[in-house]
Amino acid sequence: MTLRVVGAGLGRTGTMSLKLALERLLGAPCYHMVEVFSHPAHFAQWTAAGRGEPVAWPALFDGFAATVDWPSASFWPELATAFPDAVILLSTRDAASWWKSASETIFANPADPGTPMGAMVAAAITSRFTSSRDPAVAMAAFDKWNANVRATAPRDRLVEWKPGDGWAPLCKALGVAVPTDPFPHVNTTEEFKARRPGEH
Repeated sequence: MTLRVVGAGLGRTGTMSLKLALERLLGAPCYHMVEVFSHPAHFAQWTAAGRGEPVAWPALFDGFAATVDWPSASFWPELATAFPDAVILLSTRDAASWWKSASETIFANPADPGTPMGAMVAAAITSRFTSSRDPAVAMAAFDKWNANVRATAPRDRLVEWKPGDGWAPLCKALGVAVPTDPFPHVNTTEEFKARRPGEH
């Protein structure tokens, strides 16, 4: 199995819903931050990747047909090169709504830097995005990230998707039929807050 979708969109852009949708369309697992918690050895691998050390990408994604969300989004250029036939999926939303969601969820309880999770976040996420929690700085970084993906991803491989777009853009890119069941809508801010730490 090889990756058919490389997610370039940042966390809190509907990535958990996308995970479920892609699994429905591809009939195989989609890698997401939640997968790191069920594969503890991956913390060190992502931390190493963030420090510029070589990573055996096919081995890391063995058994997965797609990937979305952090930490893999941080490495979308490397993954796009490693999996040249994969669609590059940019999930996005307007910066203000992204900041509201992110600031109330993933940024509200920062990981302890002394833990494997904290080391991974520092090396593989904030070093490539931003560690600032200033709204203006974070939103500017969000817009800059999306603009860079649009400017550098091969145009014939790039697919943009935002919450509300549903199945159609994904199905068109993957050459599959549009399901009759509703598009998944999960991991809202309220649902995120309701879970215990470590379950996000």
